[in-house]
Amino acid sequence: MSTIPSIDQPIVVAPTPTPFRDDADQSLDFDALERNVGRWLDTPLSGFVVVTANGEETMLSEAERLQTVKTVSAAHNGQKFVIAGVDERSTIETLRLSENYAEAGADFIRMRIPRNMSPADLVTYYSYVTSRCPLPVVVIHQTFARGGDPAAPPPVIAELCGMDNVFAYITDHSILFEQQVIPNIPSNVRKWNCSGALLAFGTMIGCDGACMLLGNIAPALCMDIVSAGFNGDYKTAVELQRTASKLNAIVMNTIGAPKTAMSMLGWEYGDPRRPTAPVSDESKAAIEAVLRETGLLA
Repeated sequence: MSTIPSIDQPIVVAPTPTPFRDDADQSLDFDALERNVGRWLDTPLSGFVVVTANGEETMLSEAERLQTVKTVSAAHNGQKFVIAGVDERSTIETLRLSENYAEAGADFIRMRIPRNMSPADLVTYYSYVTSRCPLPVVVIHQTFARGGDPAAPPPVIAELCGMDNVFAYITDHSILFEQQVIPNIPSNVRKWNCSGALLAFGTMIGCDGACMLLGNIAPALCMDIVSAGFNGDYKTAVELQRTASKLNAIVMNTIGAPKTAMSMLGWEYGDPRRPTAPVSDESKAAIEAVLRETGLLA
């Protein structure tokens, strides 16, 4: 059985990058993925988010996505938990994938709020899928970067998060917008900040956790920030945030940059899957410099 932190404990999860072999097909390296998960077991990271944009989901076949969920679920051996991502507008397809991921060992299903749906259609969509999903649901509102506008008004997002079977909510990057959402979400639903650059500030509007790529690279730092803010020690959270923001600015620039940073820190990662370009030598030098400056790399 997976380990899920209680409501009085902060949670930090991270989208898990996908390692590819250095061969002609850039085949997915499930052995390396398993070893990477094993290394994360010795960190404060609470769990893993797989089949995500940051995990290059659009570059994976459905069979590869399913095997990724199986591999991570088996590798954590009950010590963490797994969230599988589903980004579908169809209720039928959402539930089909959710059932497959549940059978593969996932503990939660992360459902992105579909863009360009009316508030009424969003309520209908979520009412249908949350009531029928075989696993608790994590609602994610990380859509600003895709179109510049919120996916729905704050009261509607709060209503979606208040539905039965919703476990957590992942914010978008606008603290101004999300401070209108977070206070209206039920207290039993977890609220997670979406960016390593906003960890301390997220706790100030009521976030009790985070889901962001920096959690892979600096899990202890991210957990320390969230824990400090969770316990009301905002001075410490803001001081630590300076380091997190410095890292975030360099190692989150491209889809390949976090993989490069993790490779430098000992995880097994290669380049992004083609046609995504590899990280440039200039960017590699900047990543190495900030890892050394912040003490992550000796």
